[in-house]
Amino acid sequence: MFRPGGDPLGLHRVRSQRGLLPQAADALDNTLPPYSAEVWLDVETLNIDAASFVQLESVAAAGGPAVADQIAGIVAERGKMQNPQTGSGGMLLGRLRAVGPAYQGPLRDVAIGTQVATLVSLTLTPLHLDAILEVRPHAHQVQVRGHALLPSSSPIAVVPSDLPERLVLSVLDVCGAPALVDRHAHRLPQGGHLLVIGAGKAGLLSLAAARRARPDLRLWVLDKFAAPCQQVFDAGLCDGWAAADATDALAVRDQVAGWTAGQGADAVVNMASLPGTEMATVLACRSRGLCLFFGMATSFARVALGAEGVGADVDLLIGNGYAVGHAEFALQLVREMTAVQAVLSARLGTS
Repeated sequence: MFRPGGDPLGLHRVRSQRGLLPQAADALDNTLPPYSAEVWLDVETLNIDAASFVQLESVAAAGGPAVADQIAGIVAERGKMQNPQTGSGGMLLGRLRAVGPAYQGPLRDVAIGTQVATLVSLTLTPLHLDAILEVRPHAHQVQVRGHALLPSSSPIAVVPSDLPERLVLSVLDVCGAPALVDRHAHRLPQGGHLLVIGAGKAGLLSLAAARRARPDLRLWVLDKFAAPCQQVFDAGLCDGWAAADATDALAVRDQVAGWTAGQGADAVVNMASLPGTEMATVLACRSRGLCLFFGMATSFARVALGAEGVGADVDLLIGNGYAVGHAEFALQLVREMTAVQAVLSARLGTS
């Protein structure tokens, strides 16, 4: 049933170019049978990264292939779900089918048939799709039938039974964001200001983490659309909001100056799923403040060179999707803060 061997980092699955790690590779080997150092998952749902899903929708709206056809084409060509335009992927939900005898990862003692969610990007996950059954645009989720193969190094979580499946998948897709915001919120000055750009699920959970960690902070949110901002405000997760185009850096700077008496925010967390929001983040931040970039549409060269060009002495941090305990942290946040669960459930259609 298993092929012998298998590198713990998944290097044996790299098809092109050899010597690269799976995330950087152009294509992965997604074929069966699995190697002895892998787990085999029956895939049920793909949760597509927001930046990627928005780009796929824009192609379909312009008369190109439907979202499902684009996803099927990418996976067939690359052996993984990595949007060639955004470079991003997402994560998946499935059931454990088999565990290799040399596998040393988090599922080695988990029962076959258990529902699990990967906590690593689809951009490095060997994936094969037999069929795409349904696309759920409001949730950025795709119901599929297929298989995935993961090495020992890949973080994977057992799906809890006390929360709706679709809600769990949506939360775990962005669970690195609230964990990192919680970590840095504790370092902000008393009564400081934290701004989140983007009121989607990552922005919502990040505001919730900041609210729970530091009730003294003043929390603000900006999004291109008013409705998600109003939801966040009504849930008590921010002190104010504005519907604004974050590609207009000067407009964002002026809005935040009004909230902060001209000082700028102590921390700005960018969750935007569209490109061009880098300088809005930098200009909204006070001198020696923190800019935390989680949006996969971010150009990090533009951030660094742009901050230099305007003489902004701010700390630039790339959001890591992994932190120790991040999955349970995010799920517990949703369990404890019923307003957060209500907003997410309404958006996903699970309420």
